[in-house]
Amino acid sequence: MNRRKFLKNGSLAAISLTTLTIVSCNTSQNSKNEKDNPQNSLDIKELTINELQDLVKRCKLTYSKLAQMYLDRIKDLDKSGPALNAIIELNPDALAIAGKMDDELKSGKWRGPMHGIPVLIKDNIDTADKMLTTAGSLALLDNKSTVDAMIVQKLREAGAVILGKTNLSEWANFRSTRSSSGWSSRGGQTKNPYLLDRSPCGSSSGSGVAVSANLCAVAIGTETDGSIACPASMNGVVGIKPTIGLVSRAGIIPISKSQDTAGPLTRTVTDAAVLLSVISGSDPKDEATVKNAQPAKDYTKYLDINGLKGKRIGVEKSMLKRHEGIDKILKEALSQMERNGATIVEVEFMHKTEEFGKAESDILHYEFKDGLNRYLATATTKMKSLKDIIDYNVQNEPKAMPFFKQEILVKSEALGGIESKVYQAALVKIETYRKFINKLFIEQKLDVLCGPATGTSWCNDLINGDFWTGYGTYTPAAVAGYPSITVPMGFISELPVGLSFIGKAFGESEIIAIGYAYEQISKNRKQPQFLPTLKV
Repeated sequence: MNRRKFLKNGSLAAISLTTLTIVSCNTSQNSKNEKDNPQNSLDIKELTINELQDLVKRCKLTYSKLAQMYLDRIKDLDKSGPALNAIIELNPDALAIAGKMDDELKSGKWRGPMHGIPVLIKDNIDTADKMLTTAGSLALLDNKSTVDAMIVQKLREAGAVILGKTNLSEWANFRSTRSSSGWSSRGGQTKNPYLLDRSPCGSSSGSGVAVSANLCAVAIGTETDGSIACPASMNGVVGIKPTIGLVSRAGIIPISKSQDTAGPLTRTVTDAAVLLSVISGSDPKDEATVKNAQPAKDYTKYLDINGLKGKRIGVEKSMLKRHEGIDKILKEALSQMERNGATIVEVEFMHKTEEFGKAESDILHYEFKDGLNRYLATATTKMKSLKDIIDYNVQNEPKAMPFFKQEILVKSEALGGIESKVYQAALVKIETYRKFINKLFIEQKLDVLCGPATGTSWCNDLINGDFWTGYGTYTPAAVAGYPSITVPMGFISELPVGLSFIGKAFGESEIIAIGYAYEQISKNRKQPQFLPTLKV
């Protein structure tokens, strides 16, 4: 179901090279070395945060050069060549920020593992800089925030270089029932880097594609129902959807306060753990993070190669025999986990997810109108309500709605407020669903639930929209508000498929341990080759 259908040590101290011993790099010697070994001879593809910091430590790389190398890749791969179209806007201050991080390092200041690391963030997250925040909509081209979203503030404090913003499914895939994932009126269609005519999945399509194609070190996406897990799966990367209340949503254009969250998209579980450690934490502007305040955690401490040992993993029974290609790689994944100490338990939970689909839909439609109106009321844009957005799209239909319309926006606008009996009844029903998931964990003594995150990617179709494959194991985590991690599971022809692990509330440490152990024994990540289409 989707919302339209109803390294190995394991600590930031280790990951961060202890304190990144400050060395004095000889500038003249560096210049000579660069002449003998041009910068483009340094291959940054697939390098982890730790490996990049190690290069800096050994005077092989500066943060400024690293940022420039990613900008060069964006120029070569995103704006030309395969023209992935993952980046909606670049930060004109990125190189200046990277230079500042170089200067701080020279002066003996090092902020931690994200110091100087280039990050791309989704274009529904506020940044108080020269970039816009539009959710991919032409209606918000005047929306320049004066305040960073809390997660952006945390990234800046950690020393990250905000390289730019990524394209997305417009309004985070909450505009039309037949939208094309990864398309926005502002940014156009993002392409899957494995097969360019295939869907990158949404709504964090640009973030998933950018990470997979090595256009950045790591990226931030957002999810309401599958928008981190699905692009992680279809672009062959790792995605973490945190528990609601772990990561602040303040400064993020909303769909649902019940289900929205931001989270990491990375090439490794280790990097995802580093990034999650930085962006998580309580924020007085987000009630959910205050109500469920958690102590600060270093999630890299849970990177355990033996993380599968003794674990009971519930796999969705209905997904064991559905598509011969996915059946095969899922069987191998389960066998690998069993050989490494896990117990696999066949369970059924997706049927209940479908049963509660109407309640989820009601919650999302009501909360979207309420949350967006609240966001727009204080934003810099002239658009001050959902109705303003709808009217703008009608008045600018040839550019704003050339392929599909805005029936989800219209439906939300027609509803009453969140005091509605329909909305309140939906909240009660979803609480019943949450109790069902909790009971399943307890009765079967499970550590996590798992299943294929998605099927294989479909061909982009701007006229008819997406073709969902009937998987979507991530949805229970989205509806319940629980954490999930998606890790590469294998390939069908040239197309990646991810495996999602769902944990209990605030069980991020558990899913990271299990996801890391599975990643290390399976090694399923491989670089995309930007093939134009499937060879027959």
